[in-house]
This record gives sequence, structure tokens and C-alpha cells, in this order.
Amino acid sequence: MSPDRVQLFGCPFDALRLAEAVDLVARWVDGDRLRQGCGVNVDQLVKMDGDPAFAATVNACDLITADGMPLVWASRLLGRGLPERLPAIDLFEALLPRCAREGWPIYLLGAERAVVDEAAARLVRGTPGLRIAGQRDGWFALEDEAAIAEEVASSGARLLFVGISSPKKEEFVARNRRRLGEVRFVLGVGGAFDIAAGRARRAPPWLGRMGLEWAFRLAQEPRRLAKRYLVDDAAFLRLLARELVSRQS
Repeated sequence: MSPDRVQLFGCPFDALRLAEAVDLVARWVDGDRLRQGCGVNVDQLVKMDGDPAFAATVNACDLITADGMPLVWASRLLGRGLPERLPAIDLFEALLPRCAREGWPIYLLGAERAVVDEAAARLVRGTPGLRIAGQRDGWFALEDEAAIAEEVASSGARLLFVGISSPKKEEFVARNRRRLGEVRFVLGVGGAFDIAAGRARRAPPWLGRMGLEWAFRLAQEPRRLAKRYLVDDAAFLRLLARELVSRQS
């Protein structure tokens, strides 16, 4: 974890900018044990509030960043200001040239097979020197986890990027940490492989800075995301109100 952590909604966030996070991960990759990072968004915070086991798994991560402007704004309102939003996909993209320069092999786990294969091909073309030790889709049963973790280990990868939904990706890492061999950093990257493969688009940066990236995603996948953004995530207002009352008392 970084020296500076900010407690928000029962979750410890690292108060880092992107360049600082990249340097921190680089030190970990040269270390002697596995570290785990995750970007926490409003949806995950709401899930954590109702699922203590999931909350404990996330809180155990070595690097936790704020994936969205609403969390940054909330941190400032509560007097615990985070310096910037730091989505996991931004960290993923910033780490790729560092991996190419340092010669660290990476492994991509998640999405559909055609998607992760195309993502790997495009990432290699777009990042000269990048070594992808292997890739695999994210559709597997619980009984297959050990074999998949051992496959990652045998690839020689130093960084593992996991494009699987929460809490499955956090649970996979928690159950298989000791099987991952020389992997020194694991990061959950959400839908990064779909974007890398050209199957989905990210919101323009200015929308992200305005806290409206969710609206862009909702416009692309209204049937899948409507309930999440318009119903489930409304519970964040309850969490914020509770935090404000706790701070005043």
C-alpha cells in the first residue's frame, strides 16, 4: 500500500496520482511477493456495503484507487481529498509502456476468447517491445481455477491483468495467490480488453472529468446497465449521507 491512505465509506483509498501509482507498481514488480491492485467505483462501494466478505477482499488489496469523479468529489466534501480519479484502465494503459521498457512479460485473463486474442494482438502492435506471455478468456468454472493459475505461473508473467467482473476477479486472486508463480502484480481492469480490442469505446476524457462517464456507457449498453446506474448505484447517496452524519457526530 502507499504511505497515504484515505478512509472513505469503509474503504481505504490510496491518495496517488497516475505517475505515482505506476512508480509504486514498478517497485513491487522488482520485489519478492505478489501485490494486488483494484480500482473501486460507486457500484463496487455499494456492493461492498452489503457484502462484508467482498469488502474484506477489496480492503486487503495493496493498491486501491478511486475509479470515478463522484468518489473524488465525495472525498473533498468529507475533508479527505483524493488528488484525482484513477480508473484501473488508466493504470493498465500507463503500465504497458513501462512493461515494454523493463522487459516484464504480462498475462491477460478475461473477456471472450476472440476479444482477448484481438486485444493482445493490438496491444503488441501499439506498444513496441511489449511481451505478452499468454492470454485466456474469462469464462471458466470454479474447478478450473487452479489449472488456470498454474498456466499463468508457467508463462513467466510478472504482471497479470484480469478483465473479469467483480467480485469474481477478486475472489479468483484471493483463492489462487500461491499458485501464480512469479507474478508480482495483479490488477483488475474491468472492460479494458473490450476497449483494447476495439469492441467498445471509452468516454471522452472531458466526460470522465465531469463525472459523466457512466452516462456514456449507459448510452452504449442501456439494457445491461440501466438498473445498475439508475437503481442500484442510487444507494451511494445513502452511503454519503451516512458518512456526513458520522463526520458531524
